[in-house]
Amino acid sequence: MKDSGRSDEIIAPHSAESGMQLGRALLHALHNAGISVLYQDREMKTVWARNMRPPWASDTADSGILPPAQAERIGTAKRNVVASGNPEHLELSIPADDGVRWFQVWVDADHDDGGAVQGVVTTMVETTEQKRREQTLKTLLREVSHRSKNLLAIIQSIATQTSRYSDTLTDFLTRFRGRLQSLASSQDLVTSSNWRGAALRELVSGQVGRYGADPLRSLRFRGANPYLNPNAALHIGLAMHELAVNSVSYGALSRADGFVEVTADLTAASAGETALSLVWAEAIGTNDNQPSEKRFGSVALERVVPASLNGTATLEITGGRVEYRLVVPRGNFETD
Repeated sequence: MKDSGRSDEIIAPHSAESGMQLGRALLHALHNAGISVLYQDREMKTVWARNMRPPWASDTADSGILPPAQAERIGTAKRNVVASGNPEHLELSIPADDGVRWFQVWVDADHDDGGAVQGVVTTMVETTEQKRREQTLKTLLREVSHRSKNLLAIIQSIATQTSRYSDTLTDFLTRFRGRLQSLASSQDLVTSSNWRGAALRELVSGQVGRYGADPLRSLRFRGANPYLNPNAALHIGLAMHELAVNSVSYGALSRADGFVEVTADLTAASAGETALSLVWAEAIGTNDNQPSEKRFGSVALERVVPASLNGTATLEITGGRVEYRLVVPRGNFETD
């Protein structure tokens, strides 16, 4: 006989034994899928029930267990099905000890050979986990939208400030691309942590490593390694980028044997809270090559970054040495 190729073909049982096997198989399927089925006659008396679980485990699913409002919704749906013969579909939320449980409920008419309604079949499937996943996804999407808007605002600010301190279009594009790459590098760390943030040491190493030929030699990091929240990671990453670019152009990283030191200390601040004190230090030799005018790099370091973190910052270039000190309040990082 030629194979029809249909995978949904149902083979009718040819004996009472096979019918019993089919019934047992369907009961296993209901149990494994978490589906409850209730059959009632036209007067809503229970004829049989299978795999009934709370809140449906009762002689009638219309009273005693469900909240009155939900019980009334199901009762109304069943009466409508008996009267019209048309199916009804409901979504119910039921209070529980651990929150809210969600159910999809289908009410179908059981017609006799003449088409008259002789009973109703109510099928209940719990969708609580699916509902929670949907709610979690919506929350995450709102968070992504919020963070994306923040990131775009940062980019807009960088573009504005970079153009203000650029003499030519080529100069603007070079500086702007570097800053975007810095943000992208920090953003990669934030994204890989499921938007939790980034570890300070990894963030600093990534920014300095983009410019030092040998990051293990060009960077000496000492002290604490707190976990920065996303906003702090982006802005501190930008500060490290500006310092690294300046060092490659005029400072220690412009020399084969040069290196920078970054020290992170957790210190007591006002109201007994802990603050992060981050210090970048490097020897630059003479100041002959230092730019004489204030450019966006110093504006970002002294104004943009600390303001974005509700912190404070100082940048000193004296005696052949650069020292940048940034104090970050506790709300921007975790230490556990």
